[in-house]
Amino acid sequence: MLSRICKLALAFVLTAGMLLLTGCLTTSIAKINRDPGRFAGRNVSIHGTVSDSFGALGNGIFQIDDGSGHMWIYSQNYGVPSNGRSVTVTGRIEQGFAFGGRSFGVILRETKSRH
Repeated sequence: MLSRICKLALAFVLTAGMLLLTGCLTTSIAKINRDPGRFAGRNVSIHGTVSDSFGALGNGIFQIDDGSGHMWIYSQNYGVPSNGRSVTVTGRIEQGFAFGGRSFGVILRETKSRH
């Protein structure tokens, strides 16, 4: 009887762990940069360190470096994190974007509050 309860508890813990990990999966920036068309219009999550940022009044753009490459993030109403901060960002991949008089080839437009 105890063995059966332990097995059920273990199954529950493993299932809950897998569900948590599924929600935290990120895509490498190098993978996106290799084939941006494959990700265009899709929501993805990336994780890395902010290496450059500028913005005002809750809008702006910042760059994330995940060790495999870097990508610009357009943040509208989510604010702009400071340089050196580690963040996970979820958003939609877009190509051919302009902001503040600069052009950016591939960006991630933030669609969800970051953590």
